[in-house]
Amino acid sequence: MELRHLRYFVAIAEERSFTRAAERLWVAQPGLSTQIRRLEAELGVQLFERHTRGVDLTGAGTVFLERARAALAAAESARATGRDLESGVVGSVRLGLTTAARWRGTSAVLEQFTRQHHGVELTVLEGYGGTLWRDLRDGRLDAVVASSSFASADLRTLELGAEPWAVMVGAGHRLAGTGPLAARELHGERIAVTGHRDGAGHDREVARVLEQLGVIAVLVHGAPGPAFYRGIAKGDALALTTAPEALPPGVFVRALEPARTLAFELLWREETPSPALGAFVRVGAELADRAVADPAPLSAVS
Repeated sequence: MELRHLRYFVAIAEERSFTRAAERLWVAQPGLSTQIRRLEAELGVQLFERHTRGVDLTGAGTVFLERARAALAAAESARATGRDLESGVVGSVRLGLTTAARWRGTSAVLEQFTRQHHGVELTVLEGYGGTLWRDLRDGRLDAVVASSSFASADLRTLELGAEPWAVMVGAGHRLAGTGPLAARELHGERIAVTGHRDGAGHDREVARVLEQLGVIAVLVHGAPGPAFYRGIAKGDALALTTAPEALPPGVFVRALEPARTLAFELLWREETPSPALGAFVRVGAELADRAVADPAPLSAVS
């Protein structure tokens, strides 16, 4: 039994006709009929009921159709792996994502790259920007998505786009509500920052945007990791972020007005990237261009 026999069988089953299947496959009908008879003889079952209007699957043919399609799909997957091996797009990509602020296109890039390059193992690590930047420089990461403040002369960069700053507010806080939040409302408020050495880059960006807006606020150290959001939910402080995704119960996000944005880039080391990393950069560039052409609003911001 050969793969072409399975393709012949599936085509006939779908067309319900030897004639139409032969036209679809660009083969001679007598030869197609001969191959199917040989397949039936090898399997020891009749696959089709032949009649003047065409053919119908027998019970055995119905069962075999499902298995034939699965076999052809597996063969195509194997061929795709072969093409990836030939082009070199195999291996792994280790990507770092900053936790304090995000670019909204990140999830789309991860999804599209995974769908297009099955031969690449994509690992995502999240952490403070400083930690990821150091791991990138030391070779423990292949690329990092971070704000443009982390760019340096010895790193290659791809501009991804800019995200608007937004305010995270606990449900019980006096500023909880919907719609944009005027920057003047932040005067005197407690604003949570990481307070961590490796989160200093983000903390400086928060201080900078508050200064641009003429806001005098009190910067306080938030708890690390997921505990950061507990303080926000309890109303202990507010926080500034970009492109928030899943938020814990009791935390809402309001657009900051007047709007201020934070630019994001994909960073990787200066040396020639591996084929796998090169493919990831190309997907990032494609999605970044798409985001610029169709800048969707930040859906998570009320």
